[in-house]
Amino acid sequence: DAQESRGLGDVYKRQVTNDSYRSFDYFVDKDKCKNCLECYLYCPDGTIEKQDSYVSINQDFCKGCGICQKICSFDAIERRSK
Repeated sequence: DAQESRGLGDVYKRQVTNDSYRSFDYFVDKDKCKNCLECYLYCPDGTIEKQDSYVSINQDFCKGCGICQKICSFDAIERRSK
């Protein structure tokens, strides 16, 4: 199966994992998410994954930049302490 590539962010994602250096994670509120994919397009690490009616964040590769939370027009992405 060939996977959709999202450019260099996708390549980087395959090479470097989050070694728990952050004290927080980002999560998507499925009820608020409208699946507009703005966060998916802006994530520099390619950690946003498309689901049927919402997106999810792959915590293993998220670097914690917060761009997804800032770009979300529906306040569907929350930062939570670990």
